[in-house]
Amino acid sequence: MKFLKIRNLKILNKPILPFLLMFFLFQFLNLKSYSTDLFDLGLYVIPYPQQVMLGGDDFIFTDDLTVVLDKDATEDDKFTANELLNDLQKEWGIVGSITNNEGQNSIILAHKNVPAGLSEQGYELETTKNRIIIKSTSGAGLFYGTQTLLQLIKKARAGFIVPGLSITDWPDIEKRAAHYDTKHHQDKAAYVKSFIKDLARFKINQLVWEWEDKLAYKSHPEIGAPGAFTIKEMQEFTRYAKKYHIELVPLVQGLGHVSFILKWPQHKHLREVEDSNWEFCPLKEGTYDLLFDLWDEAIKATPGSEYIHIGSDETYELAECEECKAKAEEIGKSGVYQLFVNKAAEHLQKLGRKVMVWERPMGWEMGQSPVKGIKPTPGLVLTESYGYETPDFYYARKAKELHYELYVYDPNPHVVPLFVPYLFTKNRNNVEDKGSLEKSYKLLSSASLSGIFDGMINTSWDDDGLHNQMWMMSFANSAEYSWSGSKPTLSEFQEAYYKNYYGNSAINMDELFNLLNDGSFYYSWSFERNVWHYGDVGKTHLPDLPRGDAIEYDPFWNKEYKERVAQSTSMLKKMDRALQIIYINQRLEIKNNYDFELFKTVAELIKHTCLTYLDLSKLEYAIRDAHKIHFVSHKEALNNLIKARGIIEQSLKRRETIYNDILKTWGETRLEKGMSTKSKQYFFEQDRARHFANRTPDMSYLIYDEQLLNLEGYLGQLNEYIDFYKTRYLD
Repeated sequence: MKFLKIRNLKILNKPILPFLLMFFLFQFLNLKSYSTDLFDLGLYVIPYPQQVMLGGDDFIFTDDLTVVLDKDATEDDKFTANELLNDLQKEWGIVGSITNNEGQNSIILAHKNVPAGLSEQGYELETTKNRIIIKSTSGAGLFYGTQTLLQLIKKARAGFIVPGLSITDWPDIEKRAAHYDTKHHQDKAAYVKSFIKDLARFKINQLVWEWEDKLAYKSHPEIGAPGAFTIKEMQEFTRYAKKYHIELVPLVQGLGHVSFILKWPQHKHLREVEDSNWEFCPLKEGTYDLLFDLWDEAIKATPGSEYIHIGSDETYELAECEECKAKAEEIGKSGVYQLFVNKAAEHLQKLGRKVMVWERPMGWEMGQSPVKGIKPTPGLVLTESYGYETPDFYYARKAKELHYELYVYDPNPHVVPLFVPYLFTKNRNNVEDKGSLEKSYKLLSSASLSGIFDGMINTSWDDDGLHNQMWMMSFANSAEYSWSGSKPTLSEFQEAYYKNYYGNSAINMDELFNLLNDGSFYYSWSFERNVWHYGDVGKTHLPDLPRGDAIEYDPFWNKEYKERVAQSTSMLKKMDRALQIIYINQRLEIKNNYDFELFKTVAELIKHTCLTYLDLSKLEYAIRDAHKIHFVSHKEALNNLIKARGIIEQSLKRRETIYNDILKTWGETRLEKGMSTKSKQYFFEQDRARHFANRTPDMSYLIYDEQLLNLEGYLGQLNEYIDFYKTRYLD
């Protein structure tokens, strides 16, 4: 900013003070416009850079664009340059070439003259009229600079431009992990790669893949599900991810969560409790022989990766067998758990891997049964804590002092079927609470600025069988606040995500997410879905069937389910609005249209649930009307019975259509759930945790409650009664 030199100045013989005040106010406003926020320019960058200064000449793309590399550029740098050109052409229609010499219009990727003190993943990006210069000490930094650049391009009168600016950027947390859970489904290879690339755009640099039975283990071929990825295929994913500066970390569950292993009869003897397939006994040597085989293959499948995750949480039956009970008396339940983790860590650390485990900082001291006489293995990577107990991360700091590596655990987002509760959660009484975005924002922003954590892990549990794309906003949110804890605000992030991921043309996205958020809880609390999940006993009944010569029936249904019918009527309108927003957006120039196809299947399934309740209401009324008219007109009574039959037939036909649409749409990116092949049958057994997605071996878990109603059986009995009534009165 330039200041005027004022000497003996009078303006029209008026006092100078008011003029000076106006002058400096102008300069202040001018300064403010010079450092305008990127969002104000319609540039929705995720994660938001640490330091941004706007001003100077805009860079205008021309037909002679070149991407300039150092003459000694690495293979990483060459890949980054090629990806940049490919994305420029794909996303903006901008073409260019790679060279070692600057041209008239160049993007320069360099490792020279990097600002002192910039972290390894940091980068500097600066524009001039004919140059965009990205500097970093590392290949990762250059790559991240290009990912930011791709989000800075906008269309202007002159063509495609990057506004004049200077960015200096670095991450607050060095390791930023997305947890990718495929325990109840398997995505296709093409989708896995597109998913990896999406994560890289948001600067995620670890993919903790909980694949369970989705690897074709050679040592125990029965465990790998039909169609599971081979070790060779997983190695290819690992190499592919590495190009995008993402480390693929295998997560093969250890002590708990092992129904994919212990459901098999040949491994049943390794269970902690004979009747539960959920948990290994940590005192049986066979437990380690089997797990070491699987972990060794997981390491082989992920060459060059630094970490392995052994899971081992939710050990519900820990120390229940007689031998473990006795050991727990000696060293505590936590001690029995720690015996397992230490033995696993000793084996895996010898193979050169850092061992991640679902364990909270100092959890071994703070549990209900603290460890006695056993210390956790040095070098463990602790990746779970739901609350961190104190706002200043006291226990995390204590674990850090003991040289454990710490990952801040992005809060579990209250998993429900169909959609992530981003904006609010609800209990069975319809009382709302904070959504996952706010919880993540509050924790991660403070954790990032604390300087304590080595990493961040965002979890995307497959328990309720959501499509993986439903988690994208969660991944982006975690990427945002683990990269930079100081900005933006949460509302700014939400708007940025909608525009960044779906394009500037996308409209009413916050309303759509609200509607789907609300609808997912309605769906979740319909029929027996959550009753079953939480282990309660419950049943939604069908209206009473007509009986006797006079169409007798018990008129209970509309009284019993009056509130549910009202909720269904209200939710039906909301889903119609959601579908309207989806269709409007699909007619616009949006990005990631596949998400809208998925949103459509979700809205249609929720709508079907609404209509099913309304159908049952109409069904009872049709039988009531038949009963009332029976003594006036047998023909009219029969017509009402036939109307009741039509209601059921229409409901069944609609369910079939909706389900087939789900299979088709979701099947574009994933294999058929629970499929069997010619060479292998899928072995299904429910798990101890009653995961919603594991209610059935196939995708019918989404309509299983409607199937349990047995409308088909009801229809058969109603048809029998209609035949009886027709024969009795009209033939």
